[in-house]
Amino acid sequence: MSFREEASDDGRGDLKKPFLHTGSWYRMSSRQSSSSQAFRDGTVSVVVCVLIVCLGSIQTGFTCGYSSPTQSGITSDLNLTTSEFSIFGALANVGAMLGAIASGQIAEYIGRKGSLMIASIPNIIGWLTITFAKDASFLYMGRLLEGFGVGIISYTAPVYIAEISAQNMRGRLGSVNQLAITTGIMLAYLLGMFTSWRVLAGLGILPCAILIPGLFFIPESPRWLAKMGMMEDFETSLQVLRGFDTDISVEVNEIKRAVASASKRMTIRFSDLKRKRYWYPLLIGVGLLLLQQLSGINGVLFYSTNIFESAG
Repeated sequence: MSFREEASDDGRGDLKKPFLHTGSWYRMSSRQSSSSQAFRDGTVSVVVCVLIVCLGSIQTGFTCGYSSPTQSGITSDLNLTTSEFSIFGALANVGAMLGAIASGQIAEYIGRKGSLMIASIPNIIGWLTITFAKDASFLYMGRLLEGFGVGIISYTAPVYIAEISAQNMRGRLGSVNQLAITTGIMLAYLLGMFTSWRVLAGLGILPCAILIPGLFFIPESPRWLAKMGMMEDFETSLQVLRGFDTDISVEVNEIKRAVASASKRMTIRFSDLKRKRYWYPLLIGVGLLLLQQLSGINGVLFYSTNIFESAG
């Protein structure tokens, strides 16, 4: 039975088609002995995919660091008060909250690659809006769009990396996401020393502008494809990630069992959180997130230049 017939049988045909399809390029490469050696080596293949996806993480860091070196330039050129510029900085977080709320459903419905594609569009539009801004309203709109895209990327990128990584590499590759974020912050600070705020905003387009075409050359998450019932694409994607000369039968069965097990789990409702057995893990999970944000690190990142100037 073909995949389309299977999809129509269970009524989920529309949900099972990823926004960016894995495509025949990988099938063609898997059949040709003369195909790229990089994609015959599973380790190299996964690392390439991680580096491409981490362009989105660099974008996240660049957004966080942008307001620090540009404060004096923006406030003088557009005659903004300190309060107005503070709103500009804070709107990135507001947009990120909105993006984070939507990110889970977007990533589940259209796939990890499709989600990153969707997130790249408001980022590019946002940077263009800031680049050609004539007043505070354009700055605010651009910053909000940036934040929305970053909110989606901040969820999707680490999920994709975790799902494509082999168990023995998952920890190391997972840390690349955070490294890419700090790299983006560093680039914003360094480039901000030598460029105007408009030029720096224009440079902010580059990570997502490179990410979009890069997404067409990497496979979709095999776990997501398996969850959607796209078994042929799932095995093809996994074969690309592990190398064409690698036996993936054991991992294929493991992922199938994991997906089947997850689909059988009962859905937890908000009312279930009243049960004491959920209190301890919930307290730890939410507590760590709150402590991270309440440390005030975002304020330091957004306005570090002004902080150091004020300190002499």
